[in-house]
This record gives sequence, C-alpha cells and structure tokens, in this order.
Amino acid sequence: MKALVYGGPGKKSVMDVPKPEVENATDAVVKILHTTICGTDLHILKGDVPTCQPGTVLGHEGVGVIESLGSAVSNFKVGDHVLISCISSCGRCEYCRRSMYSHCTSGGWLLGHTIHGTQAEYVRVPHADTSMYPVPQGADEASLVMLSDILPTGFECGVLNGKVAPGSTVAIVGAGPVGLAALLTAQFYSPARIIMVDLDDGRLEMATRFGATDVVNSGRESAAEAVKRLTEGVGVDTAIEAVGIPATFGICQEIVAPGGVIANVGVHGSKVDLHLETLWMQNISITTRLVDTQTTSMLLKTVVAKKLDPSGLITHRFTLNQMMEAYDTFARAAQTKALKVVISAG
Repeated sequence: MKALVYGGPGKKSVMDVPKPEVENATDAVVKILHTTICGTDLHILKGDVPTCQPGTVLGHEGVGVIESLGSAVSNFKVGDHVLISCISSCGRCEYCRRSMYSHCTSGGWLLGHTIHGTQAEYVRVPHADTSMYPVPQGADEASLVMLSDILPTGFECGVLNGKVAPGSTVAIVGAGPVGLAALLTAQFYSPARIIMVDLDDGRLEMATRFGATDVVNSGRESAAEAVKRLTEGVGVDTAIEAVGIPATFGICQEIVAPGGVIANVGVHGSKVDLHLETLWMQNISITTRLVDTQTTSMLLKTVVAKKLDPSGLITHRFTLNQMMEAYDTFARAAQTKALKVVISAG
C-alpha cells in the first residue's frame, strides 16, 4: 500500500509498504477514507520529536471503514465507518481510569509516532473498542477528521485547562488550526472577549469570521501592549499558547492577568524561558497537556446537532496520490493560506 514515511529530520517520501494486519485481539485494520496533516507532523519532520523513528508512517487523524477486526473487539463490525482518535486508550489502566488517556500505559499517542499512522491506505488501530467512534449516519466524514485531534486538543488543552468562563477575557496566541479550534470551542462558555494574536492577516481575518472579538497582528505592533490596551491595562484571564515557540510563550507571560492561567497547547522543540522574576507574585497558573480526547464524544454530538461546524477549517483537498503536494501546501501556509488540508482516498 502507499504511505507517507518519515525518513529522519527533513526527510519524507511516499512509499509502498506492507498493508497492516491484525496483531492483537483488540486491533482493527481500517481502510482510510480521509486523513489530514497536523502541525505535530511538521514538528516530527523538524526533528522536534525524537521518539518518532525513521521508517514510521506519519499521521494520527482519520476517518475510514473497518476492513478487519481482532477477536476481542465487540463495539464495531467489519464495514462500519469510524472516526479514529489520535490517542489510543486501553480504558483499563490507572491513567485511563483517571481519563488521562494520553498517558495510557499501553496506548497514548501511538499512531504516526511510535507505530505506523493514518497517512496511508490502511492503518492498524490498537485498542479499537476505546479508540474509535462510530460515524453518525449522513455526517460529513471529511469534516469529522477535525475531531480526531485539533478540536479536542484546542478544547481540552486550551479552553478547559485555561478555565475559560462566562464573562472572562481570553487571548489565543497563534491563529493556526489548533488556535482556531480553541477559538471555536471557547465560545461554548461565552467569554466576554476573545483576542486572537498572529502574524498573518489572512488567519486573523478567518479568526474574526469564527468569532474573535479582537485581532492583533504581532508583526506590526507589540502584542503585549495591544492586549493590555484592549483589557484596560489588566491583561487576560486566560492566555492560550497555540504555536510552540519561545516568542509566543513569552507573549503569554506578558499578557496574563493576576490570577489568570497560561494554557500551553503548542509542541515545543526548544527551551523556553520562564520569567518567575515577574510572575512569582501574580497568582497565575501554567498548564501543560497532551490531548486526552476525553471530550470527543461530546464534540461529535455538537457537530451532529450543528452547534459546531468544523468544515470551515478545511481549506485544501487532495488525494492520497497527492500527499507530497499536500505537505508542501500545508508547510507553506503563509503563502498558500492553508489551515487544514484533507487527504482522501482516490
């Protein structure tokens, strides 16, 4: 089968690799109908995720149809259309019992990381019963790929960890797909102000359409000064870091109000300075998290009820045969205006 294979930092290629088979009784083999590329895939290609070894098929998001099942899988049958979670969970270990599925002792972030992932014609999904979701009848399956990772990531790591509340003020630093996912889901809680900070006017325009009350281009003005001006000099109750570089985390430290929360979402590949010399008496909290996907079922219900529409995040569509073109488009988002690309079976 064809698959996008990581060859080491800066190297990737579309290759013919063996089709996966059921290895454990709890596995499913799924034929991929739709997948996508995540910013985390770009971090892997930069060498920021050394736990991903060369030779790994990338990708941890997808919707597909079940091709075969292990003998212990009871919630699904061959032919079912399923949403694949980016996190594999056994549902039984201590961490899973605490809803910390990302730390599952036999799961967590496996797909496209420590085992072959979804940017392929087929994928093996471990712990299938607790790591996939039935696709509702009549749903837009390509849009549901956004529920594999970015929507629960923005919601759990940004909105929930950031303690967004009615009437609160929120700043999201980074208007990429995950930052926009945090923007969409922050509105569940009716904050009084959501400020989006980015360098790209196109993405800031998109953020305005998605519900941001204010936008700040940090390439043209000081983000910290602009946010302080918008909040009467106080800063924001929740600062969501959605990029994963020192500069954006630094902005969050400058704009968080006393008693506020910095919720880190971005994947950091280099060290970040923590300015305790200015923050030590500010009563702030700093949270970190890898998405647990514990909210995926709820988010799926909101999409089916048309309370949340992820389709607006999709800007480009490709086939599996166009995988390299899809990567080029996604990696050059500033020029191509790409948010999420959907890669579908031809």
